[in-house]
Amino acid sequence: MQLRFSPSMRSITISGSSGHLNNGGFGESMKIKLAARHISYRTLFHTILILAFLLPFIFILTALITLEGANKCSSFDCIGRRLGPRFLGRTDDSGQKMVKDFVKILSKVNTEELPQGLNLPATFSQLVSEMKSNKYSTKQFGLILKGMMERSERELRESKFAELMNKHFAASSIPKGIHCLSLRLTDEYSSNAHARRQLPSPELLPLLSDNSYHHFVLSTDNILAASVVVASTVQSSLKPEKIVFHIITDKKTYAGMHSWFALNPISPAIVEVKGIHQFDWLTKENVPVLEAVENHYGIRNYYHGNHIAGANLSNVTPKNFASKLQARSPKYISLLNHLRIYLPELFPNLEKVVFLDDDVVIQRDLSPLWKIDLNGKVNGAVETCRGEDELVMSKTLRNYFNFSHPLIAKNLNPDKCAWAYGMNIFDLHAWRRTEITETYHQWLKENLKSNLTLWKLGTLPPALIAFKDQVQPIDPSWHLLGLGYQNKTKIEDVTKTAVIHYNGQCKPWLDLGFEHLRPFWTKYVNYSSDFIRNCHILE
Repeated sequence: MQLRFSPSMRSITISGSSGHLNNGGFGESMKIKLAARHISYRTLFHTILILAFLLPFIFILTALITLEGANKCSSFDCIGRRLGPRFLGRTDDSGQKMVKDFVKILSKVNTEELPQGLNLPATFSQLVSEMKSNKYSTKQFGLILKGMMERSERELRESKFAELMNKHFAASSIPKGIHCLSLRLTDEYSSNAHARRQLPSPELLPLLSDNSYHHFVLSTDNILAASVVVASTVQSSLKPEKIVFHIITDKKTYAGMHSWFALNPISPAIVEVKGIHQFDWLTKENVPVLEAVENHYGIRNYYHGNHIAGANLSNVTPKNFASKLQARSPKYISLLNHLRIYLPELFPNLEKVVFLDDDVVIQRDLSPLWKIDLNGKVNGAVETCRGEDELVMSKTLRNYFNFSHPLIAKNLNPDKCAWAYGMNIFDLHAWRRTEITETYHQWLKENLKSNLTLWKLGTLPPALIAFKDQVQPIDPSWHLLGLGYQNKTKIEDVTKTAVIHYNGQCKPWLDLGFEHLRPFWTKYVNYSSDFIRNCHILE
């Protein structure tokens, strides 16, 4: 029997491989047409897995036909009369006895180790051909079958790990279009005076510290993502004239980021673009632990090294491996990702801000966030332990920390609810009365000293410790997570949530993004811009 997949993956042809079966029955080919749709790796994986379970039964059936001398049996009716139960026309139980005997043999060899140097047929057709020449005894056939199944499972497992690695590299890379956008805008900054104009204009500078306005903070080096966050916030606002955006980026992206917002103003909202290098306070001397994180060889190797070499994958499930890869995203050692822990120092004149990740989309007016009573606490956030899905919204501290480490076990409750980074209301006035930032630093140092054995996943774990007892839960309708993790997110949930968050590998600006969730993001991409068109963004 042979399976042939068409190049377009829209049809599968199943055909017999032996000449004597070509007179009908198994010998005839059968073509199955598939719907013209995208077949995901998950669907293909499950299909192969099902076929892997079915093949042993096909092997047994073929072996029994051969052993019984049914070489001229070419129809399902004939096979039914020879091997099937009574409802297929079998009038004696000799075939059933043979099946039982053969199952006993398979059960026996299942407990045995495969002989060293066992020569396994390369294909199913070769196995059938060798069986017909009476090359195998029943026990030998059982061992061969076991070896082929183990080989198939091993190859399938290795393919899954390779797929996850490729996905990780794709998610960590910069798409060609976004790289093009940054380069072109940086060049525009050097040659176009309009791209260098002051942001905001001098008469609006006092509003950057006016607490009667709604201040949003965004730290990112992704110009396209930043443009979507700002555009969606302003378009969804009932009072856009009260919005002030503080965008912080790194030195290499500053010119391009400034060019974009200088050439694409979002009046009446106000936008400020600053580079990390423009903050006098934010120096490596003031944050030595982050310098250690960025420059420590072991840390860099952990996030940028070969994630398979030297790793024991025999006892790791693909799901756990995917989680480990997510924890090794290079962004977790970026100063931009840790920047939110310094908000009180970066904006000393502000009392309350909303911090946004660059992979969110705003779909509703967020001004009511400033009216939420935080009950004297510092951080207003959606809890992530109340949902049904195990990937995103069912997380407690147990999911983030190594509770076998005595330092973690002593200080944390594994069943305590986790909360979400990505859309947070921070009361900076209350924050300045705490030691949250110092606690964050202290635990980063402890994790470095323990060789990253306290936790593996980025900036959220130290924040979960630092903001202990300082988090006020807010209504889940404000923030929906997981749009970059799973394609099972319900559209009705997406449409009714204020902030949707594409956290996870499948960002909407990547080819990995889920097609049915991407339009909620692309609707805010400025396709009228020559820079967007010339860089062929998402074409």
